[in-house]
This record gives sequence, structure tokens and C-alpha cells, in this order.
Amino acid sequence: MRKLILIFLLACAACTTEALDPGRKDVGTPASAATTGAAGGDTLARIRALAGDATCTESGQCRTLPVGAIPCGGPESYLPYSTAGTDEKALRTLGEQFKAERQAAHKAGGMMSICRHLPDPGAVCVSGRCQLGAASPSLAR
Repeated sequence: MRKLILIFLLACAACTTEALDPGRKDVGTPASAATTGAAGGDTLARIRALAGDATCTESGQCRTLPVGAIPCGGPESYLPYSTAGTDEKALRTLGEQFKAERQAAHKAGGMMSICRHLPDPGAVCVSGRCQLGAASPSLAR
């Protein structure tokens, strides 16, 4: 029993030490995507600016952009945009650039994550703006 308690305490101490390490950068969460460095934050800001307010007149104008990357693979989130007022090719290029930046940050930091599949929720036109179609929230706001 003492060995079990000792192992538990050592495991807790290791977790606490890692959590308090000021040199460690948290790049594995979507909320920190904009703070992963000037380039990563700048790219995400450019993506948001290019997507704009996603105005639409019909759902056929609405699309989704996979945003970022998680260490296990797949996007961190999806961003709705409208083809009516967006340069789709430029937006997709920036999306790929941000994905590569996030993958490089994960690799450099040795990041890991849970392996979950985030399906594309699609986008629909609601009250003149493209919004994600499923109940899945957008993390790229």
C-alpha cells in the first residue's frame, strides 16, 4: 500500500512540475493558436480578416475552412466563410500555411493530443451570414 501511495505522489509531483515549467510553451490547444508566435498568430489573423463577416444570400455560398492542426492529425476547428466576398484560393492557401505552422510547432514542442476526429460541420446561411451547420462549435473565432 505504501508503494502505491508513493507512486501516486511521485506521479502528482511530476504533473505539477510540468505544469509549472515557465519555459514550456502550450501550443497544443486551439486557444493558444494565436499565441504560438508572431507568424502563427499573424497567419490566423490574416485568415480571419480574409474570411471577413461571411455575408451570404443563400447556403450555396457558404463553405468551411479547416483551421490549424492537432498533433494526432486533423484540424483544430472549422471556420465558416462565404464565396460571395472571399478570395477562396487565397484563403485556402493561408489555411494550408497555418496548418504547416501548427504542425511544425507541435513537432518542435514534442506535443501530443487525444486522437479525435472533428468532422466538417458544413456551413449554412443564417440571417445573411455563413455559420457552421452542425452543433460543433468553431474554435477559430
